[in-house]
Amino acid sequence: MASFNKVILMGNLTRDPQLKYTPSQVAVCEFGLAINRKWKSATGEQKEEVNFIDITAFGRTGEVINQYFTKGKPIFVEGRLKYDQWDDKTTGAKRSKLTVVAESFEFIGGRDGPGGTGAGGGGSGGGQNYSQEGSDDTGGEPPAPRQQSRPAPAQQRPLASRGPAPARPAQQPDAQPPFSEEPQFKDDDIPF
Repeated sequence: MASFNKVILMGNLTRDPQLKYTPSQVAVCEFGLAINRKWKSATGEQKEEVNFIDITAFGRTGEVINQYFTKGKPIFVEGRLKYDQWDDKTTGAKRSKLTVVAESFEFIGGRDGPGGTGAGGGGSGGGQNYSQEGSDDTGGEPPAPRQQSRPAPAQQRPLASRGPAPARPAQQPDAQPPFSEEPQFKDDDIPF
């Protein structure tokens, strides 16, 4: 029997993340995500719906989310669905809930939120990706996060397809190097 359980979501946090630790010291971070969908009805009227999703992140992934995200910040999450069932202690009724377990995430927008400047990049793939493969939420110690980086454009093409290297002018033997070995800065030249 074939199975596939993968969720890809992008939205804004509905509340500040809550970080807890299990007895075996595994970090558990819980947060909510609001995901908007806009469309036009058959009559041409603009409609909008919002879905609220509860997300859980474990280990270092959860610690990083707790450290850098607050209510309203955008995030891109990849993970899996998890179905929890329990008995309500007050009524005795059976309860259930479908949540997402985050396996990796990316920062969206800049440091100051969507469209801001600074680290983090945007939809062009400049964000930081944090992944946690092979982790489970049963108390085992998850692996360290994996940062993915994209190769520079020159590294993406095979060497043969780059064409000939541009010709360089010959250096004269007594020419001075472009920089001296001693920095030539004054106190006023330093930008910080």
